[in-house]
Amino acid sequence: MTHIIGQHDCKADSKGRVLLPISLKNQLVPVIKDGFVIKRSVFQQCLELYPKAQFDVLMQKVMKKSKINRKYDAFVRNFVAGMKEVSIDADSGRLQIPKNLVDFAAIEKEVVLNAVFDKIEIWNKDMYEKVLAEGEKDYADLAEEIFDDDE
Repeated sequence: MTHIIGQHDCKADSKGRVLLPISLKNQLVPVIKDGFVIKRSVFQQCLELYPKAQFDVLMQKVMKKSKINRKYDAFVRNFVAGMKEVSIDADSGRLQIPKNLVDFAAIEKEVVLNAVFDKIEIWNKDMYEKVLAEGEKDYADLAEEIFDDDE
């Protein structure tokens, strides 16, 4: 699969249903039949939507770590909390976000779908804009630090 791109402003209804924009839905056509996994983000109060194949790659990495370890146990318990397989309706492009995940991410009417390589972050719009604004002051320094040793 190629990388998913774009930031998309969307609306969620009171039941947690989000209609994906055509430009995003078209990117997902090659994987839509295989389904998706939605989960809480590790670092932010948002959700992550993975095409099933990409999620399986992530799970292989998690499963390679030590399993007889309290820290691993605590991490995995939180990592899988609320995780669910979901589908996107191929005709309408609608995604149903489970209630527990809607609550976790404080999803309301205004939603941002932010494509990040192999997943889509699902944000409460106000929270997304706040996180972006907070990160702006460190953005250039982070870029230098992360890419400093690239040639």
